[in-house]
Amino acid sequence: MPHRNAPLTETGRLRLARCVVEDGWPLRRAAERFQVSPTTAQRWAARYRAVGEAGMADRSSRPHRSPRRTATRTERRIIKVRLARRWGPARIAGLLNVPASTVHRVLTRFRLARLTHLDRVTGTVIRRYEREHPGELVHVDIKKLGNIPDGGGHKTRGRQASRKTKTGVGYQYIHTAVDDHSRLAYSEILPDEKKETATAFWQRAQAYYAGVGITGERVLTDNGSCYKSHAWRDLLAAAGITHKRTRPYRPQTNGKVERLNRTLLDEWAYARSYQSEQERRDAFPGWLHTYNHHRGHTALAGKPPASRVPNLTGQYT
Repeated sequence: MPHRNAPLTETGRLRLARCVVEDGWPLRRAAERFQVSPTTAQRWAARYRAVGEAGMADRSSRPHRSPRRTATRTERRIIKVRLARRWGPARIAGLLNVPASTVHRVLTRFRLARLTHLDRVTGTVIRRYEREHPGELVHVDIKKLGNIPDGGGHKTRGRQASRKTKTGVGYQYIHTAVDDHSRLAYSEILPDEKKETATAFWQRAQAYYAGVGITGERVLTDNGSCYKSHAWRDLLAAAGITHKRTRPYRPQTNGKVERLNRTLLDEWAYARSYQSEQERRDAFPGWLHTYNHHRGHTALAGKPPASRVPNLTGQYT
């Protein structure tokens, strides 16, 4: 396929070549007629004489020889270290004493998957999935986060000053539910991760999803004690919801809510220097609204989760 700036397609090249070879046009006249240089006209005419119509197709620009290409032995060593240790280009470069850019080119040339696309334990490529409709699967998780002392933490007051006030400030537990298909999130900041707290959170989350027309069918959690309790099991069973748990030490199975946890840390919890824990908590509802209604999601073609939930405003109930 011709590149975007090519003045001639294969059909145009063929017409130019026939004008020169069969009709006897001078090269300069043919070049002016087809708005190319005489050198270009000569090239296509020569190819037509040599191989006929087949010579009008594009040819590979790959060189026949690459004398400066990395040695095969070095390439094999790079690939061996990558597969065995699952290191990035910088660490491999330090071990093998080659430039990191060279390592990156070799990994790209052999189409080795990025480390972020690999399972940390097995090294196999993670297969992404997405449920077909909202409510088919809801991911639930808890994120433990240290509280900010009054006056601000080390980002505001410095590490020396913050050490005197951070003792005994405690923790907060962010309970979060994310719908697999729409990525619509419901989240609350709660004082602990006990079974009573987790079950009460799910009741409120379930009511929130029901209010926007989403009926939960399955819930996926990790193996935390609150999710293995009889209270959690009975609550889901009463609602006709199937409970699934991730395999031990495989948090990527619950990756959608794990990714949301990282996003809320980057864009809310550590986004700016808060003067107190209450100030940070007051900012959370606004951030969550932005996430659901306005923030573009890469998995949704740059649209927010609200784009996949027509009844999010409740106007059709």
